[in-house]
Amino acid sequence: MTVESYGTARGSAPQGSAAYEPAMRRALELAANGPATGINPQVGCVLLDAAGVIVAEGWHRGAGTPHAEVDALSKVRSALGLTAVVTLEPCNHTGHTGPCSEALIAAGIERVVYAVQDPGVGSAGGAQRLREAGVDVVAGVLEAEAAEFQRVWLVATGKRRPFVTVKWASSLDGRAAAADGSSQWITGTASRQRVHEQRAASDAILVGTGTVLADDPSLTARGDAGELMPQQPLPVVIGERPIPGDAQLWEHPRGVLETGSRDLEDILGWLYEQGIRRAFVEGGPTLASAFIAAGLVDEYLLYLAPMLLGGDRVAVADIGVPSLGDARQLRITSVDYLGNDILVTARPLEDTPKEGH
Repeated sequence: MTVESYGTARGSAPQGSAAYEPAMRRALELAANGPATGINPQVGCVLLDAAGVIVAEGWHRGAGTPHAEVDALSKVRSALGLTAVVTLEPCNHTGHTGPCSEALIAAGIERVVYAVQDPGVGSAGGAQRLREAGVDVVAGVLEAEAAEFQRVWLVATGKRRPFVTVKWASSLDGRAAAADGSSQWITGTASRQRVHEQRAASDAILVGTGTVLADDPSLTARGDAGELMPQQPLPVVIGERPIPGDAQLWEHPRGVLETGSRDLEDILGWLYEQGIRRAFVEGGPTLASAFIAAGLVDEYLLYLAPMLLGGDRVAVADIGVPSLGDARQLRITSVDYLGNDILVTARPLEDTPKEGH
């Protein structure tokens, strides 16, 4: 490991100092090595000596494995007097592993620097426990950057429901199908492959019974050559009608979950309890509109094809907006060109962090 200085000598950095920002950025780089799906956040940690030199690094590799702090601690003979720089407030509960707060205290860590407070009902409180034990705690270093990096997990944990992404493909005039109902394929190969990658990055893929009955989708995540990707989302069918016994979904490698319900909040709450943190809604205009109207969308993926279709087969139906002043305001976070198509990624404006926070 290359030795680099990421801080200042012990005692010379006041709480909230920017001196720890480079070390925090390194911790964020490490966090990205962890799995993006599943119940646990991506967390990275570095340990600094009194001169601000990194002496150990760690990250969380998934449920049941050591947390980032414990991973880093395992790589030093003694952590006495060291500073731990970690992307998320150390946990204060026992799950598959013990509390990171207690592990840091037992190791003799002198200072803990973290970016984002843990919003978990059971896991929060690590900072307070550390302070009670006499450990110096510096909170909020690169908070905005770390919160953006961990946005999916933070939203899901804070709202106790999966982070919901709604995707649709449409013509430039907002039509999801032609007048005769044909919709395959509005977008090109590059867009369709990106969708498969986004499916693979999700814990569950949500679809309405109407789409299952009309299109008989497989809802698998496949690679360029049509092969199944290692990570497959769980298909979740929303609606009261049962799906046919010969539907392709029954052949899905993860099986299929029929909810038998249209209660979106109840379904999302139940999925959260089953460990689902990322939900990808790919169920047609009716389901997409229901999620939007209910205020349950955290991210929008709009695939736009350079064509005009006209007609009334719109990508989004009634979402409870009677006038322009009631429009659901979004902020575009990125625009990508995929072949001849455009992918617009957006989020609700109210979920956008205020400048300086």
